[in-house]
Amino acid sequence: MNAIRFLPSDGLPALLSCLVKTGRRILAPVEKPAVKSSVVFEPWSEGKPLTLQKATVPAKEAVLPQCETLLSYRQTKNADTAALNLDDTPNAQPTVVFGARPCDACGYAVLDRPFLQGPFVDPYYRARREQLVVFTTTCGSGCATCFCHWLGGGPSSPEGSDVLMTEIEGGLVLQSVTDKGAELLNSMPPAAKLADGAPVFRQAEEARKKAWASLLPAPDIKSARQAIAGIFSDANFWQEQTDRCLSCGACTYFCPTCYCFNITDEGDGYEGGQGGRRLRSWDNCMSSQFTREASGHNPRTDKALRMRNRVSHKYSFYPENWGAASCSGCGRCVCNCPVYLDIRAIVLAAIKHAGDK
Repeated sequence: MNAIRFLPSDGLPALLSCLVKTGRRILAPVEKPAVKSSVVFEPWSEGKPLTLQKATVPAKEAVLPQCETLLSYRQTKNADTAALNLDDTPNAQPTVVFGARPCDACGYAVLDRPFLQGPFVDPYYRARREQLVVFTTTCGSGCATCFCHWLGGGPSSPEGSDVLMTEIEGGLVLQSVTDKGAELLNSMPPAAKLADGAPVFRQAEEARKKAWASLLPAPDIKSARQAIAGIFSDANFWQEQTDRCLSCGACTYFCPTCYCFNITDEGDGYEGGQGGRRLRSWDNCMSSQFTREASGHNPRTDKALRMRNRVSHKYSFYPENWGAASCSGCGRCVCNCPVYLDIRAIVLAAIKHAGDK
């Protein structure tokens, strides 16, 4: 099933309004002016302004919230019996992520593999993913910090998306890439202002070709997995690459593919309370406390070892298990690093260093 629609430039509010009326939560990019302006995904409501600029932070929370309750528990007892009542029902709301970029949508595909295709399926992730529809804005050109094409993606890559939106003169061409996306587009009422997009689809294809032509040639990094694995024990290499790293963790929190988490239990917090909850929260592999064990031992006290683990996971461990990198090339870790540490430079240096040995 395929659907191609055209949305005029002034039709975005109408389309979003119709999507809201289907009972879905809409996460759309909103500009936040500040000393350094940012674009973040927020729930959209009637009259709220939005932008189709690339978001500063990806919409990873749609499937993996920063903090979520895995289960709540409460003990009940009387003179004769005591019982522990558990509620582990996933909190999943039908959601549309509107205005993601191809690198963001690829992030969902990266997360899908360990959470859905591994030996154990995560029911909380699955519940959210099944109810998620992703509308992706194709990129008009490459930029200095993006490197999606190094990893098999690109300005109009469909991986992880349900609908691709391409800007042309006068509006947007919407093309379904999954049955889920086609079903939603085909169900939109006339109030959504969607017209047949077939007559203008060639313009969308031309815009996509122009975006691809703007990319700088990608280096060959096919040997990255073996190269990084081969220098895993080379402490001097990793020290040199991470000398200026602050271990702030910005690279992980801005990343659409990082999924490290911590699990904690907390009580109700009042005297005599008999209940509480188990929480899952984002964690950061660049933190000095990330691998600290209950005994107090920490196998990764040195930031070079933590960066080694991060880069190795994305370009060696994950590819070994899943056949693809755990990186979508979005460049957020590059442009948001306070000391301008560039993961691309580390990967290329690893390949060169392995070749020189």
